[in-house]
Amino acid sequence: MKRILLAVGLLSVASGVFAAGKPCEELKSEIAAKIDANGVSGYTLEVVDNVTPDAGFQVVGSCEGGTKAIVYKR
Repeated sequence: MKRILLAVGLLSVASGVFAAGKPCEELKSEIAAKIDANGVSGYTLEVVDNVTPDAGFQVVGSCEGGTKAIVYKR
């Protein structure tokens, strides 16, 4: 029983940390590294308010608790 309570407690703490979300610049850097590793060039990543992006953009990430989005344009 103690193990179950411990597991539930750890999950609730972990969910609070994940709900906060990553800082946008940190996530943007991680996404850029993955794109660069695939040999892609001539693209832009922008942090925008969480709104519907223009037709030429693709949402590739969400940050700061879902309040902002990272969009990709080639």
